[in-house]
Amino acid sequence: MRERKMDYQLLEVENGKPIKMWTSGVPVEDEARRQLMATASMPFIYKHIAVMPDVHVGKGSTIGSVIPTRGAIIPAAVGVDIGCGMIAARTTLTAADLPDNLHRLRTAIEHAVPHGRTTPRGGRDVGAWERPPMEVDAAWRALLPGFDHITQKYPKLKNTNNYKHLGTLGTGNHFIEVCLDEEDRVWFMLHSGSRGVGNAIGNLFIELAQADMREHLANLPDRDLAYFKEGSKHFDDYVEAVGWAQDYAQRNRAVMMRHVVEAARSVIKKSFAADVEAVNCHHNYVQRETHFGADIFVTRKGAVSARKGELGIIPGSMGAKSYIVRGLGNEEAFCSCSHGAGRVMSRNEAKRRFTVEDQVKATAHVECRKDRDVIDEIPMAYKDIDRVMEAQRELVEVVHTLRQVVCVKG
Repeated sequence: MRERKMDYQLLEVENGKPIKMWTSGVPVEDEARRQLMATASMPFIYKHIAVMPDVHVGKGSTIGSVIPTRGAIIPAAVGVDIGCGMIAARTTLTAADLPDNLHRLRTAIEHAVPHGRTTPRGGRDVGAWERPPMEVDAAWRALLPGFDHITQKYPKLKNTNNYKHLGTLGTGNHFIEVCLDEEDRVWFMLHSGSRGVGNAIGNLFIELAQADMREHLANLPDRDLAYFKEGSKHFDDYVEAVGWAQDYAQRNRAVMMRHVVEAARSVIKKSFAADVEAVNCHHNYVQRETHFGADIFVTRKGAVSARKGELGIIPGSMGAKSYIVRGLGNEEAFCSCSHGAGRVMSRNEAKRRFTVEDQVKATAHVECRKDRDVIDEIPMAYKDIDRVMEAQRELVEVVHTLRQVVCVKG
């Protein structure tokens, strides 16, 4: 039997677990390597850390990393955008069914889904609902019992924009897109998470972990590696709260998708269905899984579950291709793949380096905002998605290749 060629690069860590990196042909910052090695030195890492090709430096832990742990969880590794992820739905429409004026379609989506963020004195956040619609009420009713249970112990979480953020997009790299696949079929796709309430849960438990470990912080490679040990005071509370936030994120995306479809129907007069091959997946989360025969926690920080046959979404940058993929169940990667292209520079660096004119050229084929406030999302601030996909050919297979024609940014 021929021995299978190793498809990852191995980084050994002194006094720590090894790091397996699916990064052939893509750049990896030295700081990202240092951050990965610090995490790999923690005593509860199980077997090895798996690194996806979109890897880059993050707060708390490295984005594009899969962190398996036994008996402990690092809240800052999960981060504050808990449950952030993607949803996509193929429609029965084709490119020929779209209106010639795509600006009308973008405007309809922008009106249907609150996005962005403002904090005017005495006013409301434009990224929240003023009067949430019925779908939000129904989704919130399902979430409320769990929220009440959590806030009985942590009442400060009540003072978050939880209900009015449900079904809203947010800011940064969150987006809504209309895409065409290789057969010119129309897809709707969006990227968002657990919004303000997830952020509050993440920050609260990161602070609690650091407080619980105050006398040990000096011995950690980084204070953001503060952790909860299984059986400790806050461990079960965190698992409950993070699970609830992940549920919120999934429902948040589903509500938005329904509103995107309704918005499209107000512009596109042809009748269509929009639930063909629907996918709704997280890429910032933690959950119990079984790997190599052991029951462990797997934290995916900017990574997607890619079990054998499981569908996932890997978006490219604004103006680049995106992919619907099927997992190959690569156990060495803890059945995971990348969550996108991955940044090659910070938002501030992108704003320094590029102009509005650069943004206009890079997104010439997309109906989207082309102004100074979205320069940080310019395609050149991200890795080449083709190289990223090539580096993970042993993790996933491509089912559909999508190209954007409309993009709404928060």
